[in-house]
Amino acid sequence: MSPNDAAAEAAAAPEDFANLTTDVSALPVREGEDPWTLPELQEIADALIAENGRLREELAAADQGLSDLLRNSGDGAGDDQADYGSSALEREQELSMVNNTRDLLVQNAHALDRIRLGTYASCELCGEPIGKARLQAFPRATLCVACKQREERR
Repeated sequence: MSPNDAAAEAAAAPEDFANLTTDVSALPVREGEDPWTLPELQEIADALIAENGRLREELAAADQGLSDLLRNSGDGAGDDQADYGSSALEREQELSMVNNTRDLLVQNAHALDRIRLGTYASCELCGEPIGKARLQAFPRATLCVACKQREERR
C-alpha cells in the first residue's frame, strides 16, 4: 500500500470525529449563510467515507486491469505498429484512471482530515469561508471561489 493509499485508508474512520459536535459551531460561513449544523457536516463526512469505499473498489479493479494489460502487452500484437500503438494507448488510459482514482482518494482524505481537525470550510490560501453551497456541491474544495479563480488563471 502506498503512502497515499494509507492516508486515504486512515481518513475513512467515522469514529475519529469525536469533536464534530463542538467543531461544527466554529466552522466559518459566508455572509448571509446559516451556520453549519451537525447533520449537514455529518452528511458530508459520511458521503466522503462512502465515496472512499467506492473509489477503493474502482482502484482495485483498475489496478488489476492495468496489471493484465502490462502482463499481456506483447501477446497477439504481431508486428503491426498500429497494434502496438493501440496497446500503448489502452495502457495509458488505464494508468490515467488509476492515477485519477488515487488523487480523488487523497483529496477525500484531506477533506476528512480537515473535518476532523476543525479546519473544514476555511480557504487554505486566504482563510476566508469557502461557502456552504460550494462545499455541499464539492466537499473536497479547499479554496474559496476567488482563490480558485486566481489559481486557475495562473
